Amino acid sequence: MPAPVRRRTVLSAGGALFAGGALAILGGGTAPAAAGPVLPDPGAPSGTTPSSGPGGPAADAQVAAILRRIRPPRFPDRWFDVTRFGAVGDDATDCTTAIRAAIEACHRAGGGHVLVPAGDYRTGAVHLLSRVDLHLAKGARLAFSQDPAAYLPVVPTRYEGTECYNYSAFVYAYGQRDVAITGQGVLDGRADATHWWDWTGGPPPNEGPDKTVLIQMAADGVPVEQRVFGAGHYLRPNLLQLNRCENVLLDGITVKDSPMWNIHPVLCRNVTIRGVTVDSPDGPNNDGIDAESCTDVLIENCTISTGDDCIAFKSGKDADGRRVNVPSRYAVVRNCEMADGNGGVTAGSETSGGVMDIFVRDCTMSSPHLERAIRIKSNPDRGGTIRNIDVRRVEVGQAADSVVEIVLNYANVITGDYPPDVHGITISQLTVASAPRALNLLGLTDDPLRDIHLHQCRFDAITDENVVENVEGLRLNQVWINGARVDN
Repeated sequence: MPAPVRRRTVLSAGGALFAGGALAILGGGTAPAAAGPVLPDPGAPSGTTPSSGPGGPAADAQVAAILRRIRPPRFPDRWFDVTRFGAVGDDATDCTTAIRAAIEACHRAGGGHVLVPAGDYRTGAVHLLSRVDLHLAKGARLAFSQDPAAYLPVVPTRYEGTECYNYSAFVYAYGQRDVAITGQGVLDGRADATHWWDWTGGPPPNEGPDKTVLIQMAADGVPVEQRVFGAGHYLRPNLLQLNRCENVLLDGITVKDSPMWNIHPVLCRNVTIRGVTVDSPDGPNNDGIDAESCTDVLIENCTISTGDDCIAFKSGKDADGRRVNVPSRYAVVRNCEMADGNGGVTAGSETSGGVMDIFVRDCTMSSPHLERAIRIKSNPDRGGTIRNIDVRRVEVGQAADSVVEIVLNYANVITGDYPPDVHGITISQLTVASAPRALNLLGLTDDPLRDIHLHQCRFDAITDENVVENVEGLRLNQVWINGARVDN
């Protein structure tokens, strides 16, 4: 293992240097472009990584075990059409009461499907119940109210990793089993520059003071039941939050224009998200899919374009995350396509409960507005263990910043009592057509990153210097940058 890198080490795009005792050559001119690595077909099925690469059969066995445990819920063949309960798809009638009545009738009958036929249905908060599949037919659109009062009374939620009572998510479930949202319809949050998004900054009122109060409440140990926001406050709700649920399915739907995070399963078990489109590139903090403190998660065949991270794994923030102390663990992301976003697949920044055993396979990412492909972010206030993140066969067309970024100075915080433990990150068969920087790896002086392994990766058209700082055990094996092999 190379010696720890305790100083700022710049791996330049045109020279060679010794970093931590290992020779690292980056840039063109030392080898012809044609001499790049012979990579496996990016479309090859899972399990084809050579046994000599990172992860190997052990990682494949973990993926297989996760997939065996994940089983989407099934529902009785009973159908409850919301129009029979008074809903009208005329983009004018308030259908909140009708949709809730259909869900309750389905639940009381022992479960089934609540059908939203084609049409535009205005509604406030929709609360799912056990054994209910909310099925949006092709051409169906739930157009959510822009009035915050439509999401009262307050409900228990997690706001950016801290528990409180706040506005309901537009579609919400708490403590339910066997819940689903399926079909080819649309959940339209209808957030815009004058509804919800304007709470993020600018002149008061905005969310800043409420966020400060909430974080202080958590630090002081104020009971969650006393952390009440909602009316008169400015903490934005999610579009879709499933809180403490078991056996969850999201299949085929499109979500768009959320006030903040679009899809937020939190403290859930056995979650399947497949064939979902997130079309929300313009809003602030509009993460696509944020699985927080969840166990056994499958995200597959999704298409995501957001104003923030496309897929993020989180586990609570600071003191409150440590109080709950539940990791995100055992997740598979495969065959997804990412466009706009701050990160393609991300861990953090809320990492206090830990993020472990995350497997990414066969994804494509590309956009002038995609800042990073693989991103891990935390700081010494967050803490938590981030380990066994295994990425294979990711094809990046264009990225706007560092392709791989792992940093422990998120939000410019470099001191604190809870340094994260980040180690065991493997990335193999990653190909990049163009980006400013291949690697941005920033540990801290007293908290280095450990055991970062890149295997059979190719980075082309890299223009800026790559930075490695405070890293122990960085291993580059069959890695090429601008046609030059840079193994150490």
